[in-house]
Amino acid sequence: MRTHAVVPLTDDLARRVVEMRRDFHRFPELGLTEFRTAAAIARHLERLDIEVRGGREVMDERSRIGVPPADVIDHAFARAKDEGADPRWLDRFSGGYTAVVGTLRGEHPGPTVALRCDIDALPILESDEHAHLPAREGFASAHRGIMHACGHDVHAAIGLGVAEILSAQRSRINGTVKFIFQPAEEGGRGAVPMRDAGVVDDVDYFVAIHVGMNAESGVLYPIVTGQLASEKFDVTFKGRAAHAGGRPEEGRNAMLGAAQAIMGLYAIPRHHAGRSRVNVGVMQAGSGRNVIPDRAFFMMEVRGDTEAICEYMVDRATAIINGAAVAQGLEVEIASAGRTTTAECSPKLAQAVARAAEPVPNLRVTLEPKGAAGSEDATFFMKRVQERGGQAIYVGVGSETIGGHHTPIFDIAESDIAPAVQAIASALLAVGEHPP
Repeated sequence: MRTHAVVPLTDDLARRVVEMRRDFHRFPELGLTEFRTAAAIARHLERLDIEVRGGREVMDERSRIGVPPADVIDHAFARAKDEGADPRWLDRFSGGYTAVVGTLRGEHPGPTVALRCDIDALPILESDEHAHLPAREGFASAHRGIMHACGHDVHAAIGLGVAEILSAQRSRINGTVKFIFQPAEEGGRGAVPMRDAGVVDDVDYFVAIHVGMNAESGVLYPIVTGQLASEKFDVTFKGRAAHAGGRPEEGRNAMLGAAQAIMGLYAIPRHHAGRSRVNVGVMQAGSGRNVIPDRAFFMMEVRGDTEAICEYMVDRATAIINGAAVAQGLEVEIASAGRTTTAECSPKLAQAVARAAEPVPNLRVTLEPKGAAGSEDATFFMKRVQERGGQAIYVGVGSETIGGHHTPIFDIAESDIAPAVQAIASALLAVGEHPP
């Protein structure tokens, strides 16, 4: 078995990576509004003398879906400016084009290896309880109702830590290392525009990472599998308002249509061939107790073990929603708001990463596949790389989490960050030196 030297990680860098994580955690931003985050990432890469591209040059406008309203984008942009975002970079991300790509060219010929880190937060109100470490130590969210509840703050910090290590190792790098900082993973809106802009078309080896994953601390999983295909929709019912006591028969109740649809969605028979999921996460309707609601809106998603199962769920959901509209005499609009696909890890790349990471202190590496509980749009990058003859993997960084992902008390063990940085940096360097 070929072994590789582990790249050095200084105590100073280990400390600063945790500080970067805490900074990102304190200033979380939702998908396609990650202005301060993207500007900070771009500035850091630039200081490392890494070639940086961002904004519209790495996101295809035609592929964007689920873009926030203009007023939401403008508010987030102004907030980032007030919070000290680098003005030289901030304008590059205007309009919600918040992707960053760093390119580090080595001094020797070789393949192109990419690391993908997502950077967006979630619409969750973070706990202010003393038991919650971010609250206790003063880095809980400064943006009420927005929180890094899935570890993307950690991913961004790990990516920058790896970039800093490898920027000091240029003389050892064979080929090129690309650092892909992707917005809007939540909801499946960020990867496709970057893919369609050609961001991974030159990539031979692709690595995506995720921390936590209900896995034991100090364990690295180079094979994470089982991500569900998903489709996200925003559904709007339009009816006719009327006086609820005077002439209710003249109204067309949009709330009733939405409620009927939601009940039907949860009654979709599950598919025999694999996992299938449906959820309605937001429902808004009505203006007063004595008014027949003329508008109702909900946000929903379906998922499936395969694209075929997901498509089955989409077909059934669409039929149910349209049927509810007909039954209540309503108009309905079903707008696509995001999507993900499925992908499988490339075994040879996983084995190469495992070999390179194995000597890292305070880390155990296993090639036993780790099952994924949800969905991931990094799968679009993985498929594109594999379709073009390359290899791709999704790596899990185990960390004991409190509260679980997508909860107000989510947190990870910060002691797991430094070994992850060292392992990923060592792996990317080794893959370039000895392509699997």
